[in-house]
Amino acid sequence: MGRIYIPEMNWILMVLCLAVTLGFQDTTAIGNAYGFAAASGMFVTTCLMTLVIALVWKKNILIAACFFVFFGLIEGLYFSATVIKVPEGGWVPVLLAILFMMIMYIWHYGTTKKYEFDLQNAVSMKWILTLGPSLGIVRVPGIGLIYTELVTGVPAILSHFVTNLPAFHKVLVFVCIKSVHVPFVPVAERYLVGRVGPREYRMYRCIVRYGYMDVHKEEEDFENNLILRVSEFIQREAEDMIVQPAADTFESGQFTVVDRAGQRVVKLVLPTGDDTDASQSVSTSSSKSAVLQSFQAVFESEAPPIRRRRVRFEVPKYLDIAPAVRDELVELIEAKQAGVAYILGHSYIRARKTSPYLKRLAIDVGYSFLRKNCRGPAVALSIPHICLIEVGMIYYI
Repeated sequence: MGRIYIPEMNWILMVLCLAVTLGFQDTTAIGNAYGFAAASGMFVTTCLMTLVIALVWKKNILIAACFFVFFGLIEGLYFSATVIKVPEGGWVPVLLAILFMMIMYIWHYGTTKKYEFDLQNAVSMKWILTLGPSLGIVRVPGIGLIYTELVTGVPAILSHFVTNLPAFHKVLVFVCIKSVHVPFVPVAERYLVGRVGPREYRMYRCIVRYGYMDVHKEEEDFENNLILRVSEFIQREAEDMIVQPAADTFESGQFTVVDRAGQRVVKLVLPTGDDTDASQSVSTSSSKSAVLQSFQAVFESEAPPIRRRRVRFEVPKYLDIAPAVRDELVELIEAKQAGVAYILGHSYIRARKTSPYLKRLAIDVGYSFLRKNCRGPAVALSIPHICLIEVGMIYYI
């Protein structure tokens, strides 16, 4: 969600290359610049690869040291030979490296400060428990998927939203998408589901993990998969409560790795045709008024078509589960049929007036410019525009 994407960067690089070529008027100077850039890039890559071998791949430190000594010695000779060419044109890649290092440092600094602000201003569970199951607001039909970077606690976006609009969905799912330091994450280990608050609050947390080489396919039905994982968690939690009746998973912050493919009994069914299996279908009328439904029909007719599978969720009648668990599953299905809303925080980062001048320049000018040019979370997550709700907040760091 925080990947930077600057469309003007290609034009900036082209202008810089043209300026260097016109400024030197000498192919030897340009060759010195390219040689220094290539040698330094190879040497830095060797250093980073050594860290990957030792820290990410968890190999023996001797293997990483041997790799660095062998390749570092060869590339170090090339690098030392190009250092003397810095005054003759090699200073250009040094200048570009400093420029890009400043850009990356400002982005990293602002993102870190934003995460620290979210962590420090998270809503305490004690405050949530004092509100009761209704959270002190009107719970409307539907599911609210609240995207957050926090893996614990309730984000401040919830309190900010209900303070200005005291209404929220009956089922809340805090979704946290994380990139882990492995190439691929198996589907069986991708979803971690936990509960936020007591059972009657109908609040859950789902951590979705992706590897740095995993491809986020738009055709994947993330919404339906998420509902299936939450339903499987509800059933597994009920089975665990039989073994440990006093366990409070919402206070300990425990999560369950949910794999729908490995479950023994199907809890929610996705029928592919006119299934006649004995099951308890849940039918509910839409909670939207006629005016809202007409607005939605007009928007869908003008908006580009979205490829989404139409499925029906069911609780099998033959499933031997407790009445409380069945009621919770039925409420989850009813909320899904009423509609799903994606709630994102649209934050504006500002430095405090008492901050040093360099910090205000980096946050208010540099980081704000990068945030305006970065790819939006809704685009990166392929969220339908008609289901998107953005909550604006100002962060003073």
